[in-house]
Amino acid sequence: MRPVITLAAAAAVLASGCSATPREKAAPPPAATTPAATTAAAPAPASSPRPMRSENWTALQVGDCLAAPPSTDPAVVTVDVVDCAVPHQAEVYLRANIPVDTALSDNANGQCAAGLTQYTGSSAAGGGYTVTYLIDSDQDRTSNNPLPSTLLCLLQSAQGQPLTGSAKH
Repeated sequence: MRPVITLAAAAAVLASGCSATPREKAAPPPAATTPAATTAAAPAPASSPRPMRSENWTALQVGDCLAAPPSTDPAVVTVDVVDCAVPHQAEVYLRANIPVDTALSDNANGQCAAGLTQYTGSSAAGGGYTVTYLIDSDQDRTSNNPLPSTLLCLLQSAQGQPLTGSAKH
């Protein structure tokens, strides 16, 4: 009789590891209850941070937080995007279409400065942030588009320390 119990226990252990999809976990076996036991709603589990993902920097959106600032090497086009709740080095706070002209730097600096105040509620001078930007100029300039490039403004800690949480007010 003992081999049957061992075999049944092994089958139960093996069956508990199976699930309908790879992401589902098998339900734990029901706990033994007594007639006097009451059921209470368990507190909701704390939400866990989203996993890091690799993203082409041209696809970044406002609110994306980066594990590290984008590389200055033009051959490196991906960045690691992390949940803003975990320590990160930069946050995208503005994405805007801009013209390509001789005043590109002035235009980008002006838009990033105005966007930082709107996003954080404080200016770069008084808010503890430094600002940098990226310009996606790999777009069709032969069309009749007055704003053919995309400006991405990023903020970082002025002291170079990791940020935790979003800077958005």
